[in-house]
Amino acid sequence: MVNESEPVVTRRDGAEDDPKIVWDDAHMQTSFANVCNVLGTREEIMILFGSNQAWQSGQKEVKVNLTNRVVMNPYAAKRLQVMLDMAIRQYEERFGTLKL
Repeated sequence: MVNESEPVVTRRDGAEDDPKIVWDDAHMQTSFANVCNVLGTREEIMILFGSNQAWQSGQKEVKVNLTNRVVMNPYAAKRLQVMLDMAIRQYEERFGTLKL
């Protein structure tokens, strides 16, 4: 676990001439979500996060409490997609295929 009093420092490719990236989590907040949705326009991609309390078969309506919205430009969204694809691939190699 990272010591919360010290920022995490990484380099993009590990080369000494790359700029240091300092991940400062001093003001970070943590939220739980079991539901997400994605919306987009030409200029931005929005990811909505929330949770539902119960999901039972036969319900006519499911209420999702939205709690967070992350807005990013399409380039940042594409980088997020690449990182998520890699994270899911590594997860499935370790724990087995996720079936949706």
